[in-house]
Amino acid sequence: MKKVLVTGATGRTGSLVLKKLRQRTEQFEALGLARSEAKAKEIFDDLNGFTLGSILEKETLDEALTGCSALVILTSAAPVMKAPPEPGQRPEFDYPPGQFPEDIDYQGQLNQIDAAKAAGVEHIVLVGSMGGTNEQHPLNKMGNGNILVWKRKAEQYLIDSGIDYTIIRAGGLLDQPGGVRELLVGKDDALLAHPPEGIPTSIPRTDVAEVVVQALLDPLARNKAFDLISKPEEASTETVTTQFSTLFSQTTPGL
Repeated sequence: MKKVLVTGATGRTGSLVLKKLRQRTEQFEALGLARSEAKAKEIFDDLNGFTLGSILEKETLDEALTGCSALVILTSAAPVMKAPPEPGQRPEFDYPPGQFPEDIDYQGQLNQIDAAKAAGVEHIVLVGSMGGTNEQHPLNKMGNGNILVWKRKAEQYLIDSGIDYTIIRAGGLLDQPGGVRELLVGKDDALLAHPPEGIPTSIPRTDVAEVVVQALLDPLARNKAFDLISKPEEASTETVTTQFSTLFSQTTPGL
């Protein structure tokens, strides 16, 4: 049985990962890290298996990672709209103080990696975003946060850490059913530049969560970094991804 800590465990994707891991009681002891007690109770009914605190606090991470052999990083800075835009104007975004991408997606991830290494964690699965090869990507412009730039720097830090890694860069996240699509992997945003058959570069959150779980189980996912999208459901009727070893065998090491 693997003892696994999921950070960002009350987020929309993080909560799905934690729930999936907790369904596999013979394989995982799944713990969560969250900032909000109220949100953890709302989603999971109680605080059993939770540590409350911030990824910016070393003491919190040290406590949460005690005895863990794996870590799943699902933390991310979240931009907020400054004010409702005027008609015809684009909305403007900002980040709360101390919650900029450099704080959360870079330093916060470095904190988690360092704490995991000190705790003897053997494998880190980091869920990021596609688009990190393009500094002009619209997500980088939101609040002038350069969020994808900082995410990619943290990914390189993980690769250089010496801990076994799996870096999953998801496409646009959908709140739709999982397990009914063919999943596609790529590298260096090639899927963004040239979407196969012109399909949307998106994927259901539930499918991302399942790939995380399978990555924790399958040695073929170790020391790999890849982009991840799905075909539309109507184009996947005969090709739904069920063999995750086959999917991971198409991925490669390095950033």
